[in-house]
Amino acid sequence: MRARFEALALLAGSGTADFAMRITQVALPLVILRETGSVAATGLVGGAAGVPMLLSPWWARKARQWVDSGPRLALVAMVTAIALASVPAAAGLGLLTPELLVLSGLMLGCGTALSDPGRSALLADTGDRWGVDRAVLLLTWQDGLRRVGMLIGPTVGALAVSAGFTNRMLWIEAVAVVGAGLLACTVPARRTTGAPDGGELPSIRASLKERPEVLYGWLIRGTGCVTWFAFTLGLSVLGEQRGRPGVYLAAGMTGYGVGSLIGTLISLAVVRRIPPVACAAVAWSWSGLCWIAMGLWSTPAVVAIAGAFSGVTVVVGIAAISIIITRSSAGAERRTLLSGQAVVVSASSSAGLLVGGPIIAAVGAGATLVGAGLITALIAGLVLLRCQTAGHGTDRDQYVGRAA
Repeated sequence: MRARFEALALLAGSGTADFAMRITQVALPLVILRETGSVAATGLVGGAAGVPMLLSPWWARKARQWVDSGPRLALVAMVTAIALASVPAAAGLGLLTPELLVLSGLMLGCGTALSDPGRSALLADTGDRWGVDRAVLLLTWQDGLRRVGMLIGPTVGALAVSAGFTNRMLWIEAVAVVGAGLLACTVPARRTTGAPDGGELPSIRASLKERPEVLYGWLIRGTGCVTWFAFTLGLSVLGEQRGRPGVYLAAGMTGYGVGSLIGTLISLAVVRRIPPVACAAVAWSWSGLCWIAMGLWSTPAVVAIAGAFSGVTVVVGIAAISIIITRSSAGAERRTLLSGQAVVVSASSSAGLLVGGPIIAAVGAGATLVGAGLITALIAGLVLLRCQTAGHGTDRDQYVGRAA
């Protein structure tokens, strides 16, 4: 019962903070634009926040191991809340400057680089005490709550902004992060940060040496994150070019959101029955085929249906990678692997967005969707072939008990 209570507290905090962030994404650029009068400044917070995450394999190697309890996670949440609150506070005082925005973004990035993998590791540790494979169940539900926020958060944020609550939304996010930290305080410290066998704290590279399956999973997921721009930017451009701005993206994101919730409900049952690496590879192969369908038959109905299938498969693929990590690691190594996964997702998504605009401009939105789908399916297929040849994807229980 204690483990269940702690898990619910962590999930509630994570879901609340993430939902507040999705709502505030609509308000933050508007506040910055109104106060600075600069369109270029609107992306300073988000851009600066990505830098600490990308550099975290170097600066955060020891710091991420420090976040091994609820109270310590709460301290990191306080730093994040201060970074978030600095923007509306400075705006209210008329002191908002580009330098302050960059500083706020850097603080926010440092907090996120520590809190996201720290919370996931605490959830997984709590799941271990709850029962077999409960760790991946909790991580899957955490991802499911995040997708609920992605689905309805921007709409709620737009309604709040239209009602004149722009600045207040930023304060609400800071309060939500503090509340998430207070909920995490219910999870006591269980010191598992010591390095294996008394050695040095594990690096991401060292933690991958005996876990090639994790590396394969990251390769598949990273490819999907790189090509994700074809879905978001591509559908936005497609709708604009066809005189139906926002319609195609709304159809795709709605379908994707509904599909991801279905995937959350069924993913654990699926990944328990299929070798995890093979499951991840097949899942992202299907997702790639869905993007190809969007590019070839670009109607709102097809986009919505293909988006829904893509949402189901991506969630199942993520759960498959999570089950590899949770079954094969614990303590310091698990926190390291979860941190590495966060870096992979952030870096690959940023890289895709960086090159996405020029690619769509050069070849068109439809061709970009088809090409992105082909690349995603091809990489996933090659990984599946490699794993089957090497024997990595044939025994789904090869890691059970290893983390104990």
